[in-house]
Amino acid sequence: MSKSSPRRPFGGKSTGTVTVIEARVHRSSARNARLAFILTAVIVGLLAAVVAASYMHPILALILGGLIGVPTGGIVWVLVRIWPVLRLLWWWLPEIATTVLLGIGWTQLANRTTGPVTAVVVALVVGVPAAIPASRRFILAWGMCLFVRHRLRVCFAQFIIANQSGSLPLILWAKPTPVGERVWVYLRPGLSAKDLEARLDKIAVACHASTVLVERASERTAAYVRFDIKRREVLTANVASPLVDVITSDTPAATDRPSPAVPTALDLPDVDAPTITLPTQGKPAKKPATTANGSKPAASSSTAEDDVSDWI
Repeated sequence: MSKSSPRRPFGGKSTGTVTVIEARVHRSSARNARLAFILTAVIVGLLAAVVAASYMHPILALILGGLIGVPTGGIVWVLVRIWPVLRLLWWWLPEIATTVLLGIGWTQLANRTTGPVTAVVVALVVGVPAAIPASRRFILAWGMCLFVRHRLRVCFAQFIIANQSGSLPLILWAKPTPVGERVWVYLRPGLSAKDLEARLDKIAVACHASTVLVERASERTAAYVRFDIKRREVLTANVASPLVDVITSDTPAATDRPSPAVPTALDLPDVDAPTITLPTQGKPAKKPATTANGSKPAASSSTAEDDVSDWI
């Protein structure tokens, strides 16, 4: 009895192989490489022929232009054709470089020292950074940066819409922050920051983070964005302040200071308000003052002795 092979999500049977570069990416890369070869060969060949025509016969100039344009187009074809592989190597460049350096170091150490000395050196190199909290946090923080870069790549490949050719955004670099990690990404045509904002909750789940924010990293181009992955809250932690050293030792503590009496109720008779007295009627009017030439000043519209009720 034969065992049925698992079905693929979009139909067809699984071959049991792991696809590193998708088929449509291969097709797009081949098409772009062919176009780049033709354009480069024609443009470079014509330019070389035009320049060479000033020094030799035009037919010889065309032959020389072809000899220059075809190899140049071949170099461009190779670069465009292997771009998916170069991008894959870029994604794994930190891991590859670290593995190569560790392998070279181990080989040199094993060839130049004895077995016990090699074991002691390896124990010190691995154990000392792991025992010191500062170095341990430093190594873990940069390790999470490498982890986040790969998780973002999985997000772009799984549920974030890419362009028709299947080219994923280029994940540039990542660095640790006090709350998590920060990753810079260069978007390809077909994707914008608005498309990413609608999927930040899924990105946070994929990165095993609390929240994820995305914003533009450059004012000149919208393709250059920055992801801020938040894993912890630092505002609630105790932060050492230099102001503590400014306070003198003889300053009384807050518990030793007398607390002022705080009123719990207020009555209007308790408020000291100024007494206002109104002018009384019946007093003789003052004699109007005279000016310097002996004339009386102009009469005002009303006096203090007038009854306001006469004007109502």
